[in-house]
Amino acid sequence: MKPKILVVEDDANLVELIRYNLEQEDFVVVSTEDGEEALVLADEEKPDLVLLDWMIVNLSGIEVCRRMRREPATANLPIIMLTARTEEADRIRGLEIGADDYITKPFSPRELVARIRAVLRRLRPALAGGNLEYAGIFMDTTAHKVTRDGQSVALGPTEFRLLRHFLEHPGRVFSREQLLDSVWGRDVYVEQRTVDVHIRRLRKAINLDGLPDVIRTVRSAGYSLDTDGRREAVA
Repeated sequence: MKPKILVVEDDANLVELIRYNLEQEDFVVVSTEDGEEALVLADEEKPDLVLLDWMIVNLSGIEVCRRMRREPATANLPIIMLTARTEEADRIRGLEIGADDYITKPFSPRELVARIRAVLRRLRPALAGGNLEYAGIFMDTTAHKVTRDGQSVALGPTEFRLLRHFLEHPGRVFSREQLLDSVWGRDVYVEQRTVDVHIRRLRKAINLDGLPDVIRTVRSAGYSLDTDGRREAVA
């Protein structure tokens, strides 16, 4: 699966330069110049990382970053700020708001790609190779095998895809609709409550011998893979 990058930038020429170089490195690129649309795309497209310019249309990059950090679905989404501002105070402000890295314009395409890969390796290690691991759960995506604390876990095809999606986005909350789009596909009609059925099956399969429940139910929001392990009724 190719990592998806959301580019939020109002300089059309720079967007095309970024798009060309990222696509050459096997990334998928979605872009907008509008801060409000960026929030919508972050929810709908579920990018793996956001490149966020400081000065954009309708909402500033700082405000977009702040709002993304407030929402459960995007609270853990990696964000790299792009800006011409060079003052230390500006860099600190961006990082304090919640950005994971900060790149000052002008920058080289090679540096940009390297910084993106570094952030993804640090925050989304699942994208770095064929094996996924979180909280004692190990998935070999090539051999289609799953273990937890060394014990084999038997999963059906749907539960395997569901767990893989969670392992690729640990800590991130997904609504039923988002899980349907990502795991079942947008072209398939499935009732949203079907997600609950497969979540129950996945929980039963991976919670071996009374191990802690790492599938967290977030009231009125959805589900996440989280060592917090709290379970609440979903409205």
